[in-house]
Amino acid sequence: MSHVERPWFKFYPEKVPKSIEYPRKTLHQVLRETAKRLPDKAALIYFGKKVTFRELDELSDRFAAALADMGVGKGDKVAIMLPNCPQFVIAYYGALKAGAINVPLNPLYTPREVEYAVNNSEAKVIVVLDQTYNKVKEVKDRTRLEHVIYTSVVDFMPPLIKFLARVFKGLKPLKIPEATSFLELLGKYPPKPPEVDVKPDDLAMLLYTGGTTGVPKGVMLTHFNLLSNAVQTCTVGFIEEDSIALGVLPFFHSYGLTTVLNSSIYKGVTAVILPRFSPEDVFKAIKKYKPTHFPGVPTMYIALLNHPALSKYREHMRSIRFCISGAAPLPLEIAKKWREVTGGMIVEGYGLSEASPVTHVNPLDDIKKVKFGSIGVPVPDTDAKIVDLETGEKELPPGEVGELVVKGPQVGLGYWKMPEETEETFREGWLYTGDIAKMDEDGYFYIVDRKKDMINVGGLKAWPREIEEVLYQHPAVKLAAVVGVPDEFYGEVPKAFIVLRDEYKGKVKPGEIIDFCKERLAKYKVPKHIEFRDELPTTLVGKVLRRVLKEEELKKRES
Repeated sequence: MSHVERPWFKFYPEKVPKSIEYPRKTLHQVLRETAKRLPDKAALIYFGKKVTFRELDELSDRFAAALADMGVGKGDKVAIMLPNCPQFVIAYYGALKAGAINVPLNPLYTPREVEYAVNNSEAKVIVVLDQTYNKVKEVKDRTRLEHVIYTSVVDFMPPLIKFLARVFKGLKPLKIPEATSFLELLGKYPPKPPEVDVKPDDLAMLLYTGGTTGVPKGVMLTHFNLLSNAVQTCTVGFIEEDSIALGVLPFFHSYGLTTVLNSSIYKGVTAVILPRFSPEDVFKAIKKYKPTHFPGVPTMYIALLNHPALSKYREHMRSIRFCISGAAPLPLEIAKKWREVTGGMIVEGYGLSEASPVTHVNPLDDIKKVKFGSIGVPVPDTDAKIVDLETGEKELPPGEVGELVVKGPQVGLGYWKMPEETEETFREGWLYTGDIAKMDEDGYFYIVDRKKDMINVGGLKAWPREIEEVLYQHPAVKLAAVVGVPDEFYGEVPKAFIVLRDEYKGKVKPGEIIDFCKERLAKYKVPKHIEFRDELPTTLVGKVLRRVLKEEELKKRES
């Protein structure tokens, strides 16, 4: 694509080329090479515990040997249902060395969600946290799972931190006799991975994302897709060997996986990782390790800027040079305040799971090139255009609104076992994002709306139909519709409009419906607001018009 002139090229920073030579390697080859180049450098820092690149390479070799002994071979699926911790990284690279395809799962998933993803992906092995093991235990007999490997968030903590976590937070590692201990596996097997012929174009991951149908889809991403996006991210994010990454974004999500984990392993960067976002832990990590870049979502930056401890850590925040904010619009006031506090750049970018995920970012070299409200310009070797909504074939001129489509080496192969959805979304090399957008004369892109009904809860995606299907399981619910409504902190949260069955009217409270959902949906998908109505707006054939409900809600809030 580099030979075709694009309007955005003139805004590329001097260090950013139009096109990059990508290594034709697998992700685990890259780890091996970095371990040879920088054996004693810390790859990961986890609550003060350092894991060097050599140790990470060796531990993932041990895990690969263990998987091979369990019968895992090329093309088999290994599910990893863990927060950010060394075990996630060891399992991720170990599975790849065994020739397997990783299936990262959100630890917040309910048993129903775990069952679907495990069955759809045909995973043979799952690595899970001891605290969430019961979710897997509940559904295991209804899946093809052959092995369950468990671990604790404290397993890789230094002794003192582990002791404090046990005493003050009750984080005592559990013993699960019917499952296999992660630590025991690492101690049992030698660092001799099986010899498996894995190529750059082989699948490395099935990453579950939602869709308008509400059924999660497994995006097929190859080693080359993920590695090329890591290279693109390092290039536009000015990530060098002396950089230090702050890894708060979850690795089970493509955003954290690419911008923190894969990028750091590729460049030989130390990643300071935290299992969840806690402002206090983030402040302490910034003070102690002086990270240089901190990819995140607006809700994280908002929480830190409004935290009472900010003044205490303000001076330490100056170590952060670059932040790329994604997953939700970055408010201008937050960007201004963040720059004022850190002295560094914070810009908005854009991506989606189907593209590994990064496709756009605002230039990081000069504040004058940043257009707030825009997602920036396409990263190197990535083409983008706006097409008409009717056919998706006609390219629209600058300023006109249509669907954003993208093309590049980071775009995946399609959806696992979903040929129709693949054909609809991946067309002749172009990825149809489902986002309504426009491009200006300079080649900067702006997201206008979403074609899908997806609800963006602080960067996590919730789909109305999936929530509605759970609501319909409640005996009192006759009719339900879910839309996203504005929220000061999360940007958007689900609201459910419900028509009750006659015999339940006046007998059911909103809180009961919310509690029902909490048992069946991840926390961020649970409706934050419930409104009972006598009827819902529908089409002539009875389809509920979510759009009308959303418009009514917005008018109500404006008045």
